[in-house]
Amino acid sequence: MKLKKGDTVVVITGDHKGKQGKIVEVQPSQNRAIVEGVNMVKKHTRPNTKNPQGGITETAAPIHISNLMYMDGTKASRLGYAMEDGKKMRMVKKTNKTIK
Repeated sequence: MKLKKGDTVVVITGDHKGKQGKIVEVQPSQNRAIVEGVNMVKKHTRPNTKNPQGGITETAAPIHISNLMYMDGTKASRLGYAMEDGKKMRMVKKTNKTIK
């Protein structure tokens, strides 16, 4: 999986097409990621000790990784791998720039 937690991504297809955000959590076993501000769903919660009132909360739901594309500045680009000083580094395909 080439996308990692903290990457800025854009949604390329689906109901949330064009929205941008940072990846909060990655779920590699399900090929999904949670992006802040994207795919928000309302969840009904029962009263409990943390939330004695209960009610409706809005949380971000996972989105499939194939619907996301890495944002390099203002352009969306694919990611690849390149060897640099004997280490495997992530690389932006459009600009050939390596990422941390």
